Amino acid sequence: MPRGPRLYLPELPYHVICRGNNRNWVFLDDEDFETYFDIVCRYHIKDDFHLHHWVLMNNHIHLLITPRQMRPLAKSMQSINLAYSIWHARKYQRVGHLWQGRFRSIPIEQDAYLLECGRYIERNPIRAGLTDDPAKYRWTSYPVYVEEKQDGLTEPHVLYFASSNDPIRRKQLYRDYVETDREREEKELQEKMKSGFLGSDLFQ
Repeated sequence: MPRGPRLYLPELPYHVICRGNNRNWVFLDDEDFETYFDIVCRYHIKDDFHLHHWVLMNNHIHLLITPRQMRPLAKSMQSINLAYSIWHARKYQRVGHLWQGRFRSIPIEQDAYLLECGRYIERNPIRAGLTDDPAKYRWTSYPVYVEEKQDGLTEPHVLYFASSNDPIRRKQLYRDYVETDREREEKELQEKMKSGFLGSDLFQ
């Protein structure tokens, strides 16, 4: 049975997840990461969306995106992943699918779950055992929040700025928030992601 169309609403944030086919690596070296990042930057301007949090792992990606116009997020992601697939196939002389089926896009009730989802995204390198400090992992939005390293792509959500009027205090609060273990909250988030929504019962 064919799958129905996705629903996308401007100004509603989404947690986007893309995985390599059969969980194979889609990024094998720094050039691969840089190329995907550059493609996202290009479509970020062309398709006019906010990217609040992101991480690129070897075999999958997480993006927390708020579309700003009616062009469906699916079209943006299809364009991004297709552009990278073509580039990747030429570089590695490969054929076949690079990505595993359709990407996931999970609507987020922003006041309740947006920052929690951003935290979950930026803790991916920790959960994968790649580092004990997410600021040391290169391919993530985390340094933008705690070190003010502008990457030309990440746009912190207004909820991040609401935590404190003092930039130094705000950075420390966010660092503590991300680096402190919150196992119960992470499990709750994972369970909600399985349902296809990040929000309250009323939001769903």
